[in-house]
Amino acid sequence: MKFNRYNKLAIAFISTIFLAACSPLEGEESITAVGSSALQPLVEAAGEQYGSENFGKFINVQGGGSGTGLGQIAADAVDIGNSDIFAEEKSGIEASKLVDHRVAVVGITPIVTPEVGVTDISLENLSKIFTGKITNWKELGGKNLPITVLNRSSGSGTRATFDRWVLTEGSKSIVTQEQESSGTVRQIVASTPGTISYVAFSYVDDTVKALSIEGVKPTDKNVKKNKWIIWSYEHMYTNGEPTGLTRDFLDYILSDEVQETLIGALGYIPTNQMEFERDAKGITTEVLKETE
Repeated sequence: MKFNRYNKLAIAFISTIFLAACSPLEGEESITAVGSSALQPLVEAAGEQYGSENFGKFINVQGGGSGTGLGQIAADAVDIGNSDIFAEEKSGIEASKLVDHRVAVVGITPIVTPEVGVTDISLENLSKIFTGKITNWKELGGKNLPITVLNRSSGSGTRATFDRWVLTEGSKSIVTQEQESSGTVRQIVASTPGTISYVAFSYVDDTVKALSIEGVKPTDKNVKKNKWIIWSYEHMYTNGEPTGLTRDFLDYILSDEVQETLIGALGYIPTNQMEFERDAKGITTEVLKETE
């Protein structure tokens, strides 16, 4: 095929239009937040809402687990590292250079397929399931159904929190199937009879059954009062003090507008509603409220 002068002009014109369409517009900005899958739904929703209110500002959100978030932000490879655990709890992380922004609290609950016949369990027996000492639901008054344990991946902050508050000191969970995504965990539990795992409250729906522990239900109210002890802060870490779009987005998530609406609507708890607080060592203390 021969190209005449007009063909070449047409191709040049089309190429110019294509390059213009693919090039970022002047004034556009974006940041990337990586890490905790338990926190991911909140950051995604807040990012979309922020972007709709601030034309040309984009928040890119990725999962990967708390270990990934902490590792990436420590390496200064992303703008925000999302985590369910304190940076001090993760080995190999230089926590001193990271700045912690606690944006919410998340409750974590064991979930099972509804037909197991058990709705309440003791903390001791829950530990025995995950350490392989109880292997059939009939041992707990449920159906004659083998227990399949589904764990989160080793870099998961949800797993670190669950292990810390459920497993007895010095014990380890049995080697079993592991999943990185909370959504995948819920799907497997819902479709595989006899399976047990754990997710953030925000991932519980009618396809799975959340277990009570020693008569205490997994509710926001019980988390706030520390009656339900399996909970953690949702941290958004920055490498040093945040600036620019990162600072603006963090301010947005911590604003009354988001804290009083989006946080609760998505199954999280605003930090200022907690009646107890924790430090990186797991020491829990009552929050002293100011009185007039």
